[in-house]
Amino acid sequence: MGEDGASTFTVDDTLLHMGFGKFQILVLAYAGMGWVSEAMEMMFLSFIGPAVQALWGLTYHQEGLITSVVFLGMLVGAYTWGVVSDKYGRRKGFLITAVVTSGAGFLSALSPNYISLIIFRCLVGLGLDGGPVLCSWFLEFIPAPSRGTWMVIFQAFWTFGTVSEASLAWFVMPRLGWRWLLVLSAIPSSVLLVFYVFAPESPRYLCLEGRKEETLAVLEKIARMNGAKLPSGILVSENEIELAEKSVPTEDTQLLQSEENGYETRRRHLIAVAPSFTRISSVNHALMDGILWKCIFILWTCITDNGVAQWT
Repeated sequence: MGEDGASTFTVDDTLLHMGFGKFQILVLAYAGMGWVSEAMEMMFLSFIGPAVQALWGLTYHQEGLITSVVFLGMLVGAYTWGVVSDKYGRRKGFLITAVVTSGAGFLSALSPNYISLIIFRCLVGLGLDGGPVLCSWFLEFIPAPSRGTWMVIFQAFWTFGTVSEASLAWFVMPRLGWRWLLVLSAIPSSVLLVFYVFAPESPRYLCLEGRKEETLAVLEKIARMNGAKLPSGILVSENEIELAEKSVPTEDTQLLQSEENGYETRRRHLIAVAPSFTRISSVNHALMDGILWKCIFILWTCITDNGVAQWT
């Protein structure tokens, strides 16, 4: 409840209230283009090695290094872009990755020698592992109960990207060569830059950062496009609710004899802490939880096994 008795709502409450609509479809198309771009750049690794080996007379070890440096760049980017997107926003995170990926992709096509190609492909790998930022950004616009379903649907863009790259290579390589294939493969990431101005920041990120006015502006835009209305009441973040619940004095709690009094105490405390609440790094704290670490380890294992199976 708000200061004057009004109800409160969170970003997740709002997304659930408005449902999936036109706005989410546009966000899916934008984020999906980034996933297509990543798939195409990864699939390209299967075609560039033999072509460059024949052109520059490379050894098999040198040819293999063209692929290896991409994964080296991804190893660095996997952590880097997560930190960037958490600190500066999802929007800035995938902007930088799109600039790096598209820029390095076009420069790869202009590589005059083997060393320059290695450097540019490593930079492509650095940008490629920003792809999960787009996935997270998209899912933060989806109502919580539907996120699992839409995450699976989102993966279809990867399949589309790999099929597109294989088809493109079949048509372009014999006629125009590998340099033109590089140029065409970098176009999807460039599309992200063209439409970047229309991409909103994640309302969840904005709310956790305490930027309530910007959060409401994004939520109102979603409501207009989906033909819905915002819930009535005051917007609060999950962190504010959690902080309020954890900060209720134990002595007072023991004195409460009814559910109504307990709820009223929590409401008043939430009102007291909400104005001074600015930023709480709950994400980093949550990641230290043992259960989450187990899940992360399992995911790492699955992704590693999938990579080994795909590239051996």
